[in-house]
Amino acid sequence: MSYFAAAVARVDGGWTAGEVSLRGVTDIEEVADRLRDVEPDADLSLLFVEADDTYLVVLRLDEGEDLRVFGSDSAYAEESRLGALLVGDLKTSVTGLEEVDEPRASGDDDTEQPAVDPEADPVGDADLLADLGISAQKLHALCAHEGSMPADVTAEICQVLGCGDEVEELREV
Repeated sequence: MSYFAAAVARVDGGWTAGEVSLRGVTDIEEVADRLRDVEPDADLSLLFVEADDTYLVVLRLDEGEDLRVFGSDSAYAEESRLGALLVGDLKTSVTGLEEVDEPRASGDDDTEQPAVDPEADPVGDADLLADLGISAQKLHALCAHEGSMPADVTAEICQVLGCGDEVEELREV
C-alpha cells in the first residue's frame, strides 16, 4: 500500500514542512520521533499520512509531547502494517463527535453536512485540530464527504492552518 506522509511544524508563528519516511517504523512512538525530527523546537507538529487515496491519519504533537491521533477509517488497520501501527490501537469510536446534531428534516441542502459514509469508521481524537479552526464535526465531514480523497482533506486543513502552500510544494517534488 502506497502512502504520502507530510509533516508541518509551527515555529515562531510560521510553518515549515517536510516529507517523512515511515519505512521501517516499528511502533507509534517511532513515528512520533520522526515527526519530532522535522522541527525539534516546534510548538506544534502535525503529520498527515495519506494511504492509497483512501485513508487519512492525522497525528499531532504539542511541544514534542502528548501524541494525539485521528484516523478516517479503522479499516486502514486491517489493510496494511502501517495502518495497524497508526490506528490499530485506537478506540473504535471517535472522541469529540458526541455533540453532532441530527441533520435537519428541511429541504435546505445547502446548509446540511455531507452524508457520512456508512462504511467508514473514524477512530481516535477528532478534536485534535479544534483549537486550530477545524472542529471534530468539520474534520469528520471532510473525511466523509463523497468523492473527497485524503489529499483533498489534507489540502483543506492546511489552507485553514495557513500552511497549504508548504504542503503542496512537497507534492510537487
